Amino acid sequence: MEIKRIEADFSVCKVETYTLADLNQEFCFVGKTDEEKSLVCLTEYVPQDTIERDDGWKAFRIQGVLDFSLIGILSKISEILAAKQIGIFAVSTYNTDYILVKAGNYEKALRALSDAGYSIV
Repeated sequence: MEIKRIEADFSVCKVETYTLADLNQEFCFVGKTDEEKSLVCLTEYVPQDTIERDDGWKAFRIQGVLDFSLIGILSKISEILAAKQIGIFAVSTYNTDYILVKAGNYEKALRALSDAGYSIV
């Protein structure tokens, strides 16, 4: 399985509204529940009305389109990284999963996945 590096800096945010969020940027993930509105975006595009933010994230994605019948892909990656004491923030889309780790752990995370047999591209 291939893991694709994403060469960008990300922020995880809590927002009041999505009004000032540029949802047309290349990477922009939103999540809304009855308790909060979250936004994961490129750090340079964090909206001014952000309530809370956590900067310093890097991301990679599982390459290709993952069929919904596939089981345990994210779990296995999480297990590998947890064994190396690397926390993750995962975001799923219709096609695939994106995993964010703190920038200081990025190369360590990719090395751990490579050592576990994943191809890093």
